[in-house]
Amino acid sequence: MLEARSVAVVGASARPGSFGERLATEVLRSPRGPVVHLVNPRYDEVLGRRCVPGLDAIADPVDLVLLGVGDDRLEEQLSCAARRGDRSAVVFGMAHEPPEAAAGRPSLAARLASIARSAGMALCGANCMGFLNAAVGLRAIGYLERPDLSMGGIALVSHSGSAFSALLRSHRRLGFSLAVSSGQELVTTTADYLDYALDLGSTRSVALLLETIREPDRLRAALVRAAVSEVPVVLLSVGGTPPGAGLVAAHSGALAGADAAWEALADAHGLVRVEDLDEMADVLELFGTGRRVRGGAGPGPRRTGIATVHDSGAERALVADIAHRAGVPFAEVSVGTTDRLQALLDPGLEPANPLDVWGRGSSTRQLFADCLSALADDDAVQALALAVDLVPEYDGDDSYPMAVLDVAARTDKPVAVLSNMASALDQQWAGRLRDAGVPVLEGTRSGLRALGHLLAWRGGSVPSTGPAVDVQRRSRWRSRLAQAPLAAGEGFALLRDYGIAVTRAIEVATRAAATAAAEELGWPVVVKTAQPDIAHKTEVGGVVLGLADADAVVHAYDDLTARLGPRVLVCATAPAGVELSLGIATDPVLGPVVVIGAGGVLVE
Repeated sequence: MLEARSVAVVGASARPGSFGERLATEVLRSPRGPVVHLVNPRYDEVLGRRCVPGLDAIADPVDLVLLGVGDDRLEEQLSCAARRGDRSAVVFGMAHEPPEAAAGRPSLAARLASIARSAGMALCGANCMGFLNAAVGLRAIGYLERPDLSMGGIALVSHSGSAFSALLRSHRRLGFSLAVSSGQELVTTTADYLDYALDLGSTRSVALLLETIREPDRLRAALVRAAVSEVPVVLLSVGGTPPGAGLVAAHSGALAGADAAWEALADAHGLVRVEDLDEMADVLELFGTGRRVRGGAGPGPRRTGIATVHDSGAERALVADIAHRAGVPFAEVSVGTTDRLQALLDPGLEPANPLDVWGRGSSTRQLFADCLSALADDDAVQALALAVDLVPEYDGDDSYPMAVLDVAARTDKPVAVLSNMASALDQQWAGRLRDAGVPVLEGTRSGLRALGHLLAWRGGSVPSTGPAVDVQRRSRWRSRLAQAPLAAGEGFALLRDYGIAVTRAIEVATRAAATAAAEELGWPVVVKTAQPDIAHKTEVGGVVLGLADADAVVHAYDDLTARLGPRVLVCATAPAGVELSLGIATDPVLGPVVVIGAGGVLVE
């Protein structure tokens, strides 16, 4: 499918502006020059080329069938392609039919998937925009894109067609080896596309925009391949909140993963998880230079991180504020570096990181280049940015971009321009910087987060699979969990069985049992509700701490049973006085996820 040498365009049209015309135009633009068959019974000629009435008029099977027809004709045309032995297809339509048309049969989408699988056909879609394989020069899309789309190192798989187009049409110099709008993934899934992309020598990074995960085991295996191959994978997941999950179901009929499950997947496989398309673009551009952070600061306890140079005191403070909120560290520069900076700065300016360089010196280019170089030479600085607005200069002053180019040529550390306001950016100069390999990050928050991701990313490591599974222990608890939910005390027993040190706890049903349990456990004790329907005990006043005598235990017992129900747990006080919040959720896509605090870990 992705390297098709022969393509049939079903629904090719001579009507200007129609989907069929665009579909035929794009595939005929393919640099690879596949053999193209145009199919439509209404025309003898389309775009100056012969048009045949149907697929059966093509003598031999083709590698790829582009189905540019309405939903009411999809089943008929895909069945014809399968019968002929055509090898793959793209379904652009939504594969939707009125409920009354199904008449008790499986849905149209399910029938299309069955047809393709039975014939061994790869299938992109439904409800997709197709794909561009720049690595081999094949354009199989139903919407006009720039004819000069250049090959690059990014492999993109997007469940969103609009985001697919936005990234392709960005001015960001994001070059793609492969770009797929995969839609509903009725047959061919993200795991297939990712495996293929990793086989391409041109893929240097991966961008995934996902509503859900199909074939999770295969996708996780592909993500391990990417990690071992030092190929960064940037993930933008949608539907991680209750409102978003509902919209995903309405859009594509898919089950969206909970946010904890997405976070667990990212943590387990070293994915770069972003929150929106702006952040994704900044990350892809920054990683696309190929420059990576080096090791630590060498001898001594100095903090490693980024360094930024500014021409505004207020914007320097703004960047510091946002970096702090985003958890992006600034490097602690050495005394030698501050001495170098002090010798360059005007009186009254502080030689610090982040650095305000504004002054009235005669050579702005030299001043900024020297300050940037001083920071780049510091062992604690892992990445460097000139954090200015890079607005159009009506007097023609090009000191800022030239200073960045000067420094980028002197160091192998990551060097970027961080613009605080995308709408004020001089796009001409931004283009020149990007052509020279200097990324221009178009937003304070998104750019700083991108720099933070660069600091945190570590390629070449195999995701941890954890210790060997104790099969008997797992079987024991699976059997117990299949019978009924765990009682409160059994939860402690489960953790203890898995080697987690937990406090002793006794479930009680009377006042006398409560005081006896407290005597056995040792004072002081904790009394908490054990009602299974209460998820967050502290929010309902269901936990009473530091009970030092029998009267206090009885009072707490009476209060909890009266307000919340009869089940009560008496617990020994942990020596450190800390309780770990741990729970297990079953994600509809990824399976069991252990949730600790605000994060998650995938478990077997």
